[in-house]
Amino acid sequence: MSKFSEIINQEKPVLVDFFAEWCGPCQTMSPILKQVKDELGEKVFIIKIDVDKNKLLASKFKVQGVPTLILYKAGKQVWRQSGLVQKRDLIQTINNIS
Repeated sequence: MSKFSEIINQEKPVLVDFFAEWCGPCQTMSPILKQVKDELGEKVFIIKIDVDKNKLLASKFKVQGVPTLILYKAGKQVWRQSGLVQKRDLIQTINNIS
């Protein structure tokens, strides 16, 4: 099993941020994700995946635009959004599936 599969199969929610260094909205999203992590702490696991360095993974998950956020719970995708997401909306989404 790959390291990625091990991570998303956790019982607690796992938020995956597919991003690119050159992407303006991704740069805006980064501090929002930090605020979400600071507020929710151990309630959520957040990982960032650079699509330029992980083309196969981005392709496998059909990421066509960045940022793309995918939320997993026990290995199952429970939410997906492309583009910017506000902090309060992300926190509400994560709390709703926790």
